[in-house]
Amino acid sequence: MSSLSRELVFLILQFLDEEKFKESVHRLEKESGFFFNTKYFDEKVLAGEWDEVEKYLSGFTKLDDNRYSMKIFFEIRKQKYLEALDKQDKAKAVEILVQDLRVFSTFNEELYKEITQLLTLHNFRENEQLSKYGDTKTARTIMLGELKKLIEANPLFRDKLTFPTLRSSRLRTLINQSLNWQHQLCKNPRPNPDIKTLFTDHTCAVPNGPLAPSQLNQPITTLTKPTAFPSLGAHAQLPVLFPSNTNYLSSNKVSILKRPPATPGVVDYQNPEHELMKRLRPAPSVEEVTYPAPRQHAPPVSLEDLPLKAALALHQGSTVTSMEFHPMQNTLLLVGSATGEIALWELAAREKLVSRPFKIWDMANCSPPLQALIAKETPMSVIRVAWSPDGNFIGVAYAKHLIHLYAFSGPNELRQHAEVDAHVGAVNDLAFANPNRQLCVVTCGDDQLIKVWDVSGRKHFTFEGHEAPVYSICPHHKENIQFIFSTAIDGKIKAWLYDNMGSRVDYDAPGKWCTTMLYSADGTRLFSCGTSKDGDVFLVEWNESEGSIKRTYLGFQKKLAGMVQFDTSKNHFLAVGEDAQIKFWDMDNINVLTSTDAEGGLPALPRLRFNREGNFLAVTTADNGFKILANQAGFRSLRAMEASAFERMRTPADSSLTKAAVPGAPVASVSCKVELGSPVRPSPMLNGVDPPKPRVDDLADNPRPWQLAEILDPAQCRQATLPDTGSSTKVVRLLYTNSGAGILALGFNGIQRLWKWVRNEQNPSGKATAAAVPQHWQPNSGLLMTNDVSGVNLEEANPCIALSKNDSYVMSAAGGKVSLFNMMTFKVMTTFMPPPPPSSFLAFHPQDNNIIAVGMEDSTIHIYNVRVDEVKSKLKGHLKRITGLAFSTTLSILVSSAADALICFWSIDTWEKRKSVVIPMPAGKVAVGDTRVQFHVDQIRILAVHETQLAILDASKMECIRQWIPQDSLSSHITSAVYACNSQLIYTTFRDGNIGVFDADTLGLRCRISPSAYLPQVNQGLSPLVVAAHPQEPNQFAVGLNDGSVKVIEPTEAEGKWGMVPPSEAINTSPSTTSNQTP
Repeated sequence: MSSLSRELVFLILQFLDEEKFKESVHRLEKESGFFFNTKYFDEKVLAGEWDEVEKYLSGFTKLDDNRYSMKIFFEIRKQKYLEALDKQDKAKAVEILVQDLRVFSTFNEELYKEITQLLTLHNFRENEQLSKYGDTKTARTIMLGELKKLIEANPLFRDKLTFPTLRSSRLRTLINQSLNWQHQLCKNPRPNPDIKTLFTDHTCAVPNGPLAPSQLNQPITTLTKPTAFPSLGAHAQLPVLFPSNTNYLSSNKVSILKRPPATPGVVDYQNPEHELMKRLRPAPSVEEVTYPAPRQHAPPVSLEDLPLKAALALHQGSTVTSMEFHPMQNTLLLVGSATGEIALWELAAREKLVSRPFKIWDMANCSPPLQALIAKETPMSVIRVAWSPDGNFIGVAYAKHLIHLYAFSGPNELRQHAEVDAHVGAVNDLAFANPNRQLCVVTCGDDQLIKVWDVSGRKHFTFEGHEAPVYSICPHHKENIQFIFSTAIDGKIKAWLYDNMGSRVDYDAPGKWCTTMLYSADGTRLFSCGTSKDGDVFLVEWNESEGSIKRTYLGFQKKLAGMVQFDTSKNHFLAVGEDAQIKFWDMDNINVLTSTDAEGGLPALPRLRFNREGNFLAVTTADNGFKILANQAGFRSLRAMEASAFERMRTPADSSLTKAAVPGAPVASVSCKVELGSPVRPSPMLNGVDPPKPRVDDLADNPRPWQLAEILDPAQCRQATLPDTGSSTKVVRLLYTNSGAGILALGFNGIQRLWKWVRNEQNPSGKATAAAVPQHWQPNSGLLMTNDVSGVNLEEANPCIALSKNDSYVMSAAGGKVSLFNMMTFKVMTTFMPPPPPSSFLAFHPQDNNIIAVGMEDSTIHIYNVRVDEVKSKLKGHLKRITGLAFSTTLSILVSSAADALICFWSIDTWEKRKSVVIPMPAGKVAVGDTRVQFHVDQIRILAVHETQLAILDASKMECIRQWIPQDSLSSHITSAVYACNSQLIYTTFRDGNIGVFDADTLGLRCRISPSAYLPQVNQGLSPLVVAAHPQEPNQFAVGLNDGSVKVIEPTEAEGKWGMVPPSEAINTSPSTTSNQTP
């Protein structure tokens, strides 16, 4: 409903109230859901009219909308139950207990049991917690006070508790204005118009005889606005009140963002930095939980932290239009130019590693307008280049229609991935986002649209609402809420959720022209920088909680011809390219901190981009190139990488594994050989830029063959051992939290342990890392997340675990009932599925946290709805216990695996089995033991893991397409395997302690990590039982050991990844046919 339609409802509500249509007023309040009448609600609560109370509430919220709503309904029904008990009406009390209160038993079974026990008491006040219950009137008053606090805290009631300020009889006034305007347009206006109906437009009838004199130029008596509605019968006098030309929408641009103040003493409603998201988010169906961490104080700002001195000057060959540093490799710079070329530069080697000129990949998929432009040889300039957050994809937006997506897996491994005819006209901006944990590309263009694509080029959303070309986009997230800010060239800023419900925010940018928006590195502060048509520059910080400008920065030259670019660094600095120099601001100070001309050569409005660490700043130059400015840390980093590259070049071709020989050496070497195009190997530059160091020509002319990377020593990788909790048993299941900030381990004894990384100066992202040791986390109550193991033989149990996508709940079992734990409090919210048979695998439905697939020991799969405590379907098709479950929303299927090596495919619409596939066993092997399944990020390929093999299946064809059998140095049984978050690697653990890192496409071995690299020298039979991959860092994984310990492992900073993609001749895999199995 539009804003004006909503206001019309308020006018009708005022009219009905003034006319004393009381029942109609409250019915419209409820049906529209626009205004919650607290006075009416209070009256009904105090009168004990519980049915009307719930009926009225139902127009604004449902019981299961969120925790506040649930608490509201619970308090009302509890009071209703207690009043029945107080009247000794046990029959009524039982009815309320069964019909009204039973729904809450799903969430707190113990509380429901306690309430039920009140029936056995002669006076429920004998219960200690209810001993102070007074008379009914007092109890209702106390409860009403609690309800008001819950309603004010509930986000669903935001902006619904206050009626707009209106002058009395506002609807009558507007009708009078309309009639007056109609009368002014009459061809034969009469001095005393006869108005008999509002159903048709007013027109004065033509009088008999000569025409009456026109009244258009004669004053009409002006009536003052009545305090009560005058009768609009015949001969009603019309006031001269002309319609207003006010833009009604403009008055709403801030009010949309308002909310009632939080009430002290109620649950935490989050701090102001989350306010905007609370306004943007739809009603959640499950509780959202975050882990509170102390706010870190920012270190003092120093000019030494700024990259002010020119370290490099490199020549691109054409005007640089866009630049972006790799998100993890700080010296890798992606550059786009006006000719359509993109280039990848390694700054330490001063080398252009890859260059891709513009060309159409598939003309047949281009629209006719684009084909016409190409036929005219229209220049196709790059507008924007961007890296995906994990650094595995590159996005390129062009000045006409197109975007290109490249897959990046190494310096010389840039592959065409998808070409999309995205917009009509220019694609003005491109950015990556992760809605619903799926990597997507967001674009905007001259066609006034914003579009969301997956990385295969399939369109998911189109957002319409701008009335001018969309200039920029800023995807972001607060907690697990994903959203997009967009700006258009008419100065309008809008915000969108990933749904089809339109813009949630609409307000004007300063300057009302071209504006870009960026968040600080930690995502807590929002900035925008834009230019007006008159050339004025506006750099501001926004107050998200109010949708208003918090701070405006000073120091710009007047009347610029063009658009400025800005960037943020390390939660401290802002930088803007203006007046042939770079100006810097401290975020907390509106005055310019310092500026630099980068030793000259900058254009009037240089483009710029910081790297992630803030120690490099890339700026464009007027001679078709760019400079790299650095601070002291940046200069040290360049020198260290140059020295590392030189040392690598000196390594003999036949050398075995080299180890760090000098304590404190910057890098520990690995046996992986350096390729010609490696970023650590200096080589001649393109475009005439001389190399800074002599070249080793014989090495350049004779590149070494690929060699397997082997990690044999702890110095060759980064690792962290999670703190011992004192109650360790072997780790049988291991998960990262979806936020990437914690690790959850399920032990053999059914106890779950949680570790969290804290955000601090050493770890500013707060994500899991081997560079910092996390904390073993427990609630203040000291509770443990302990599964029901009563009567369970743990040796025969098959523990299982699943985590909800918002990290709010963890569900697990260890041979007994399935328990649903609250991840904040560790309390058991409910239990279900008591044995026999016990549960053996669990998986949340990807689109509904209340639907759970439960694999059972008896080979069946139960589709269970937690909310209604009901098994919706029971799937039968396996012969042995279920050992794996995985959903694909792309194909709308559930894939299951079992101890019979059988893979089954089920429709998630009808829960019917589509097909079964048997994984071929190697010769001499039998189908025993667990088989696990996991979907690739494309939601089509499946990784199947058995102790005898790794297998890749194509779920769209429902067939096995590739296998790898343990061999050579990795000949032991496989214990676990998992895709990296980008599905380009597979981490595999073996019973003898080895870890293999495989290429996910070919199953070629890229790297072997020996037990000596991460296990103590006195091994004592230690081995990894499970492996888990970080949800955002593709090169990080964790292993759970049979002694209960957990280790996080990453490559060294110098290497940055696990080996190189092996050539085809080095890959020893086999197709999935029984004729070529190897023992």
